[in-house]
Amino acid sequence: MITGAQLYTIRQYIQTEPDIERSMKRIADIGYKTVQISAIGKIAPERLREICDQNGLKIVLTHTPPDRILFETDAVIKEHDILGCDYIGIGGMPDMYRMYDWVEMFGIDFREPAKKIAAAGKLFMYHNHDFEFGRFGSKNLIEHLVGMFGPDELGFTLDTYWVQAGGADVIQWINKLSGRLPVVHLKDMAMVSRERKMAPIGSGNLNWTGIFDAFAKAGTKYMMVEQDICDGSPFDALKSSYEFLAGAGYR
Repeated sequence: MITGAQLYTIRQYIQTEPDIERSMKRIADIGYKTVQISAIGKIAPERLREICDQNGLKIVLTHTPPDRILFETDAVIKEHDILGCDYIGIGGMPDMYRMYDWVEMFGIDFREPAKKIAAAGKLFMYHNHDFEFGRFGSKNLIEHLVGMFGPDELGFTLDTYWVQAGGADVIQWINKLSGRLPVVHLKDMAMVSRERKMAPIGSGNLNWTGIFDAFAKAGTKYMMVEQDICDGSPFDALKSSYEFLAGAGYR
């Protein structure tokens, strides 16, 4: 499994082209070889690909606005071809679908885009938070999602922190979603003054030995480090996580 940096972690440093250039160099200097594009400023996909190539960074996943996936599917696919990226993701379920009597509409609305993406040799990816583990009738929301799409139509960017925050067992859910987890998010959870807190990998309480083993068995290809909230520099947080992962044999 290959590690990478989820650029949402450094979102305030990737809003202009000069900052994108500076930030990609810093990411590469840490040691990362792959990135996920998320919350980035306006830049042509050709130029973004050029910057990443210059720094030896492969783009493996994006978070793309849901409306663009719905209504500009062909253009989104073309942009991902330019980026050399096979996984087209959304960062979460749009608010309108988060109701028990409307959640099934997500499957209806996104089925055709998902099929188009699959026909282009790519995969539509869904990133979870904690609410997907709440009950929606007889099943929780993530179980509804699993039933709406086939494995070739929807993958899951399982986020370790948010699974734990949702009161679910991280390793159990990796096993349940085996074969549908090509790209995942790594976040650690620490407890500070009885409050949960996002933390660099290896500095919290998650069972990383078990998690890595489960991801390997599930067929995961890329493990992307993401830390939404950092104490101090987000680059330092990414560096600390990289050093822990490299020490565990993952680069």
